[in-house]
Amino acid sequence: MVLQRVFRAVIMGPPGSGKGTVSGRIIKTFGLKHISSGDILRNNIRAKTELGLLMKACIDQGQLLPDDVMARLILHDLRALGNDSWLLDGFPRTILQAEALDDTSSVDTVINLNVPFETIKKRLSSRWTHTPSGRVYNTDFNPPKVLGVDDVTGEPLEQRDDDTPHTVSRRLKAYENQTEPVLEYYRSKGVLETFSGTETNKIWPHVEAYLHRKLPTLSQKVA
Repeated sequence: MVLQRVFRAVIMGPPGSGKGTVSGRIIKTFGLKHISSGDILRNNIRAKTELGLLMKACIDQGQLLPDDVMARLILHDLRALGNDSWLLDGFPRTILQAEALDDTSSVDTVINLNVPFETIKKRLSSRWTHTPSGRVYNTDFNPPKVLGVDDVTGEPLEQRDDDTPHTVSRRLKAYENQTEPVLEYYRSKGVLETFSGTETNKIWPHVEAYLHRKLPTLSQKVA
């Protein structure tokens, strides 16, 4: 599908909500460029850029990255896309980041995946990651072609230490506290659309139908 109008979307959801899977399907179905904050962080750290070194220092000390650093990093890549349509994943996570994004681009819709925390805790115990690329698999609903092996490189998959039940509970609570104000920010702007459920394959058709309805009514204006 080739979009005739510029379309800019943000996808939000707690860790383990199926955000990566839904993002992949949106990109494939609607032809959007995918901007993942996780990918950008990894690439900068790997390339040892100035921001990458700063980010690594923060991460090594267990600190959250400053809003201005995250904004500079993500918005640099967004500007490079020019007038392309995109899906932004993993940013913004705070009100200050959302405001910085608004200063650069107009967001047409924010897709929020609302999955019960108990479902996520169970789901993450089945999650496996290809660490170098960040590709995520789930043995329940998004398994690799060969168990324990990355589809693209053939390298072994790993289970993250922070996918243990206790750590997951803490991460989910932190996500809720941090992002609820951001959801309210977009709700007040009338661009937030929430999709609730326990299975990604059942949530996806509703996301797809919503985007098919949304796209024909997009404004021709480019931010």
